[in-house]
Parts: sequence; C-alpha cells; structure tokens
Amino acid sequence: MSDLPGVHVLPHTSRIRALFTSIRNKDTNMRDFVVNSNHLLRLLVEYGLSFVPTKEENVTTPTGEVYKGEVATDAVACVSILRAADSMLGEFRAVVPEAPIGKILIQRDESTAQAKLMYHKVPSHIHNGYTVFLLDPMLATGGSACAALRVLTDTIGLRVEKIVFLTLIACNEGLARVKKEFPSVRIVVGEVDPKLDEKKYILPGVGDFGDRYHGTE
Repeated sequence: MSDLPGVHVLPHTSRIRALFTSIRNKDTNMRDFVVNSNHLLRLLVEYGLSFVPTKEENVTTPTGEVYKGEVATDAVACVSILRAADSMLGEFRAVVPEAPIGKILIQRDESTAQAKLMYHKVPSHIHNGYTVFLLDPMLATGGSACAALRVLTDTIGLRVEKIVFLTLIACNEGLARVKKEFPSVRIVVGEVDPKLDEKKYILPGVGDFGDRYHGTE
C-alpha cells in the first residue's frame, strides 16, 4: 500500500492475489507468465480508465425507460515506455481501440541505474481534450517515469494533472520520487513493494518483467 496522495492501488480480490502469485513465482513458465500478466494488465487498465472525467447522461433503454448514466468528457490516449510497456499496449488497445498511441524509449544504464532518453514520438494533438495514460509495468527508481513525464509536459505541453501513470508493480522509493517531481500526476498501480536491491531491482518484485514477458531472459 501507499499513503502518498494521488496513488491509487488496484483493489484486490483473491483472484488478483493468485494472479500476482503466479507472475512473481520464479518457476512460472513463459506461457503462464504472459497469460496471467495480461489478465492483471486488463484489470489495471479498466481500473485506470475510471479516472477519466465523466458527466451525467440519460439514455433511453429498449424498454422505453430512462437510465441515468455517465459518459467520458475526455478522449483517451496512451504512451508506452519501450520496451516492457508494449506488453501493456495490447490490453489497452483491446479496451480503447481508437486511442492514439505514442512511444518513448528510455534506456537505463545498468551500471548507474540512471535513465537516458533515446527517442520519442507522441501525437501532437493530445495536449488538449485528452486524458493521457503513460504505461510502464515496473516503477523502480522512478527515473524512467520522470524522464517520460518531462517529455509529455515540457515537449508536448500536457498538463500533468491530465496524465495517469499506469504501472503493475511499484516500489515506495520510485513512487515518492515521481510524486515529488510531479505532485499532480495520478498513479494507478497493481501492487506496491517495499524496497529496491543494490542493483535497483524491485523486491520482492518479478525479476525483469520485459525479459520474462518476451522470452529474452
């Protein structure tokens, strides 16, 4: 759990706990890792979409009765941090197929754990009328997330309060850094782990999510 304002943890059920147990197990094979990760990512996306602003709208049902409902007032876009976040993109597009997609490549220097921006291509029109979801399955030090947020705010001109950062597993250190640099960003996370090891991997974590998902361990 996290006590930081603006950090929203996916509500847990026994099913969600079982899915996390599977992907965290070092003995889980690639097929089960991918299938169970995708289940979790779909749930995370659906929960994240609940933070898109809405307004009340009444519709008439086939029975002739009025249903008092809601509709989104923002369009939705998403930006993935390559390459691990591509695992999230399929689930996001399955739910919101019309969403414009952006890509940001940030390379982490494994010797220093520092993030370096290598490439970005983000739709220029999403700065107005959109809630933008920034995707990365792991939030460790927060360096990559902060670098990506700077691209969206400084280069694209997005207001930070229009960004929702979606991550499957985060640690307290990374969450604190992102919220310190970008207090208004909303973060939606599957689970929060307590710490990092000396190599800046999340503990207990899942290992390298991208390698396990893509079979490049």
